[in-house]
Amino acid sequence: MKFRLISKILGTGLILFSLIQLVPLLISLIYNETNYSSFFQSALITFVSGLFLYGVNYKKDYEDLKIRDGFLLIVLLWFVFSIFASIPFVLQEKSLSIVNAYFESVSGLTTTGATIFTNLDVELKSILFYRALLQWVGGLGIVVLALALFPILGIGGMQLYRGEASNPVNNNKLRPKMAETAKSLWFIYLFLTIMCFFCYRFSGMSNFDAITHSFSTIAIGGFSNYDASFAYFSNNFIYFFASVFMFLSAMSFSLHFVAFNKLELGGYFKDKELSFYSIVLFSSFLIIFIVLQSSIGLDNIDTLILSLFQTVSFATTTGFVVTDHSSLPLFIPYLLIALAGMGACAGSTGGGLKAIRIYILYRQAKNELKKLIHPSSVIPLKVGDNVIDSDISDSVWGFVSVYLFALFFGILLILATGLNIETAFSTIFSCLNNLGPALGDATNNYASLNDVSKIILSFTMILGRLEIYTLLVLFTTFFWRS
Repeated sequence: MKFRLISKILGTGLILFSLIQLVPLLISLIYNETNYSSFFQSALITFVSGLFLYGVNYKKDYEDLKIRDGFLLIVLLWFVFSIFASIPFVLQEKSLSIVNAYFESVSGLTTTGATIFTNLDVELKSILFYRALLQWVGGLGIVVLALALFPILGIGGMQLYRGEASNPVNNNKLRPKMAETAKSLWFIYLFLTIMCFFCYRFSGMSNFDAITHSFSTIAIGGFSNYDASFAYFSNNFIYFFASVFMFLSAMSFSLHFVAFNKLELGGYFKDKELSFYSIVLFSSFLIIFIVLQSSIGLDNIDTLILSLFQTVSFATTTGFVVTDHSSLPLFIPYLLIALAGMGACAGSTGGGLKAIRIYILYRQAKNELKKLIHPSSVIPLKVGDNVIDSDISDSVWGFVSVYLFALFFGILLILATGLNIETAFSTIFSCLNNLGPALGDATNNYASLNDVSKIILSFTMILGRLEIYTLLVLFTTFFWRS
């Protein structure tokens, strides 16, 4: 295990992250807020820590970083960055407790969107900007992980995406030979953010709200500047554009990557995962629209936009709301939560099981039904024209099994902290799928939960963000053996 090399990479990452922490300082100065020193101190602490880790390992080379080192590096990046990201929340005049600060920073970087803030409408602009910035940075990091590292590490069926992005990582070593790919992903991510900003701005948002909400939308994060989330704006044009950009961000960025490099859109229409995902979302949207129209009797356009927004928001694991989702009629709150279980497409900024895994399970179940009628038939498992080998299908089944175990065990842990069953199930389910909104005591925010449950949920958010295996493998004995 290359511990010193891993430390050097962590140090480099912290140095870069310290520069990001200086951006909210500028926002604080622009709006004449008195908390600018907390961001400067945080950036200084992060920079010095990163410089130390880099300096003591200066002579280490990146070339020998292997796959096992990659698992440890990814996990450390998420945990260490979350710790340093929480510092500004602790150093504020209205400081958060260490547990609350860590929970908020984890929620931001993992693009979960669960918050402990209870009065966002009067919160400092710099804090609101910093929360959105954490999600935006975390979202870009997730795209790089999903397209560059997870396929190579063989995370639960993600091998399907190996080679989609011009093979940015060598199959044997995790070398940093992905400058061209990273540049393209950065451009696509930034382009979507800028387009989202202009759509929000010309639909009625202020410049500040348009910037922060475009960050959260493209990252599929869910942090808003208001306690009422998107309901604050009461604007159907904003809701529509938010739905469009949430859906675009829920697509695999490998499709955006190929479309950007080849300057053609054909890949979007040929992709079976996207087709399956679109059908599920459209069907859910129709069901929710029909139920709402027959139950609450709003204007047709208002009901249509409300149904579209909430369906896309939950299915993409963004977590924006335009109404109290827990008070929607009949089964709709549970349908919305269930959609988050599937989540977005693999290779996107979204969470959940991922549509490609659900699609593979659906195809396999369909094949098994055919075999009941024709026992001697040999029916290949296909995604489009590609035959899926048994290693990938077994990997998907293994991932789903671990996912269900993590969900069940997490619910038991939360119940042990004293929360009721509705709160326990919905919070664990929401954090494991990086959704944010929950039910019960966490319908509006997570502030009322006890510290032990927040620590468990913080771990769960990282667990879900790292596709479960990446984190759990570190707790096995065989990982640490030579």
